[in-house]
Formats: sequence, structure tokens, C-alpha cells
Amino acid sequence: MQIQVCCPVDDGELSRLHADAFGHEPLLVPWSERLERHSRSWVGAFDEGKLVGFVHAVWDGGAHAFLLDTAVSSGHQRRGVGGRVVAALIGDLRELGIDWLHVDYEPHLEGFYESCGFRHTRAGLLRVSG
Repeated sequence: MQIQVCCPVDDGELSRLHADAFGHEPLLVPWSERLERHSRSWVGAFDEGKLVGFVHAVWDGGAHAFLLDTAVSSGHQRRGVGGRVVAALIGDLRELGIDWLHVDYEPHLEGFYESCGFRHTRAGLLRVSG
């Protein structure tokens, strides 16, 4: 398993990984453009050259970043891949001077994010469309 920070991203490959990890139909997303424009860092996990794990962090231009899209292929889940990409992302953000990393997650993922070092906080969420 190879972990790469700010790796080159193939939009189709990452779109397929995201669909597999989150259980939805593949939809081609312009990932590389979005990452370059909005993300402070991103990390990919590769098994024999194939993208099997991914995470990125968007940021506010200052001290805060927001972890998004932690994805591991269905065939590689529960093998430590998610923890490794999150740890690599945290390390890179620390080197880049980010002080705070926020993450939102569903209740069944609380143990995973706690194992990555996150602590539970109260936060608010408002859907502004639809």
C-alpha cells in the first residue's frame, strides 16, 4: 500500500472510488479542479497502482480546515486504509500550519474518527437548499 499526499488525481478513478465507498451510482465529478481550487491538502492510498482510499481537506484560508470525502473501496475497508489516509492528511496539514481540523460524520463512524484523534463536539448544521 502506497500513501501519497497531493497525488495526481484522475477524475474518473476518484469518482468510481467515491461511488463504491458511499454506495451510489458513479457520477463523473471534476475532482482535480475542485481539489486545486478549494482543498488545502489531499491524500490517496494506492494498491498496485489503483486508488483504493482518499481524503481531502478544504480550508478557510487561515487556521481551520474541514475534512471531507473519506473514502475507501469496499474491497479494502476495515484494513486500516482510512486511518492511514486521515493520519497522512493530518500530518500534512500540521506542516502547512493548520491549527484546527473539523469533521462531520454519521453516528456509526464515531469510533473511526475517535481512533483518528478527533473528539466529539457540539456543532450545528443547516441545509440551505432544497
